[in-house]
Amino acid sequence: MARVPQLPVSELLKNTDTANGEEEATKKRRNDFRELKELEEQRKAGTAPAMVDVETGRDINPHIPEFIEKTPWYVSTDGPTLKHQRPHPERQQSFASVTDWYKKGTTGKVAFKFRKGACENCGAMGHQKRDCFERPRKLGAKFTEEDIAPDDYVQPNLNLNYDAKRDRWNGFDSATYAETVVKEHEELAELSKVLKAERIAKGEIAEDEDDERYADNMIPGQTVDMDSRTRITVRNLRIREDPAKYLYNLNENGPYYDPKSRSMRENPFQGVPGKEAEAAKFAGENYIRYTGEVIKANEAQVFAWQARSKGIDVHATAEPTKLEFLQKKVEQEKEALKDQHKKELLEKYGGEEHLEAPAKELLLAQTENYVQYDRRGRVIKGEQKVLVKSKYEEDKLINNHTTVWGSYWRNGQWGYKCCHSLVKNSYCVGKKGYLMEDQTFTRMPSVQVPAAQELKPKQAEIIAEKEEKQIHEEEPAAESSGEEVVSEEKEDVEDVKEEEDEEKQKEMELELEAEKARRARKEHKLEKKREKRKRQKEKHKKKDKKKRRRSSSSSSSSSSSSSEEESSSKKTKYSSELREAIKKAEKEQKEGKLMKETSDRDRNYHSQYEVKAPTEVELEAYNLVRIHSSDPMAAYINEKKDKKK
Repeated sequence: MARVPQLPVSELLKNTDTANGEEEATKKRRNDFRELKELEEQRKAGTAPAMVDVETGRDINPHIPEFIEKTPWYVSTDGPTLKHQRPHPERQQSFASVTDWYKKGTTGKVAFKFRKGACENCGAMGHQKRDCFERPRKLGAKFTEEDIAPDDYVQPNLNLNYDAKRDRWNGFDSATYAETVVKEHEELAELSKVLKAERIAKGEIAEDEDDERYADNMIPGQTVDMDSRTRITVRNLRIREDPAKYLYNLNENGPYYDPKSRSMRENPFQGVPGKEAEAAKFAGENYIRYTGEVIKANEAQVFAWQARSKGIDVHATAEPTKLEFLQKKVEQEKEALKDQHKKELLEKYGGEEHLEAPAKELLLAQTENYVQYDRRGRVIKGEQKVLVKSKYEEDKLINNHTTVWGSYWRNGQWGYKCCHSLVKNSYCVGKKGYLMEDQTFTRMPSVQVPAAQELKPKQAEIIAEKEEKQIHEEEPAAESSGEEVVSEEKEDVEDVKEEEDEEKQKEMELELEAEKARRARKEHKLEKKREKRKRQKEKHKKKDKKKRRRSSSSSSSSSSSSSEEESSSKKTKYSSELREAIKKAEKEQKEGKLMKETSDRDRNYHSQYEVKAPTEVELEAYNLVRIHSSDPMAAYINEKKDKKK
């Protein structure tokens, strides 16, 4: 090895300055390099002695490469040496030994007074208040000096090297392993002995039988016989009760069985009827290749192929992290698009309330409402369960009604069938409405029964009781024993109530009869007044006839003028009503067009309207406003109306 001394730049500059010309300096350098090369060859051949390290005094191997033996220019040396390749003592760091580690727990020493620098919460040395693990006290140990916690260990400042930082067993205490794992195994062994003794006592197994002699309970890879000629391993043994794989399917076209690896990759029971139970136990070795994380790996590979075909530079093997991140991002975007599409559909068509409906288990939940039934299944006590009859808004029952608005029709008006009320959103009085209707229109033509609002509460109760008596008389008597018992109990209760309310009912009946008589007198007076007015009108008519006969010419002129005035007044009145009816008809037409444009969910329900027979003026207005489809000017008129809007 030719050792070329590494001189600093200052020495090189001095040498060039002192040299007698550039040519002589270059010749000298070439000669020196040639001599060093020859000396290196001689040292390698062994004819010349090796170089000696000036620091250690040992020989330097001549076969060491030049870049290792060469001393850097910034290391000052007196001769050839390998000092720069050895660790420098001034650069060496002292690391913690294997036995040094952080201490756990506390020292056990407890102070009696608070010390400066201790935790203000618990009073222990070694940590501050913000790092204290004890529950925050209302008054810390700094002020109370009571219940001071033991001090923490002063942890050493360990300087760990690269390997010590990454050693997962660093600081492990073998005593903890002996206390947990070893002790647990010993307890299990003692328990197995006790169980075996119990089984022997019961006669389930023989006393000399040893379970450990079976190969099933042995550790995999453990040898059974130490003799090399007869030695076999447990992994080659199998349970003799299990049939061999090649016996599952002996068909000529059955799956292939590899005797060397003892594997049958395909499912031997595929397409064989009646072998479903056997297929569940063994479905071929290839079945494992499509279970677990294999499916995810295959999906990732397919995703990588599809992404690469679309111009995305990603590889499943070379860049697995990038592929997983990209696949996760694509899946999130898919879910976001699906949610956005779902949201748009719900905004367009509605129905979000059905998606947010509670679970079926909660819809039929139990309640604490107490209901008592008789033998016939009728409710004796409590409220009966309300059955949902319809999902439509029109079928909602309000104000104690049992039927919907529009279930009853009388004299061109809609009403409720349960009480025959013609007033919408009125309160249902039940069968009392029938009684009031009968008294008003059939039973008492001359005397009108007051309406439900005008009746006094006592009168209404009397009418209701009479009606209930009539209904009970019409109903057939109960035949079964259960009904008789219930009816007897009810009759006893009703008898007690009737005895208590007899006096009140008599007073109410007297008041009602007095009220009826007063109304009859009032009606009689009104009839007399009507008859008097009729007689007066007849007298006026007779006088008018006499006047007309006396002066025919004058009467004719006067009658014509009066008839003209009446007709003009009627015309003006009719024309004003007609104008209002036309405006109303046009408004209804506009509303009808708007209803056509709106969706079914936004339309109003037809049963919410009050239906009445149209008058002559309304019919005339409808005929005037209506535009027939066969009219040639229909399109022009509609266009003109749209422009006015």
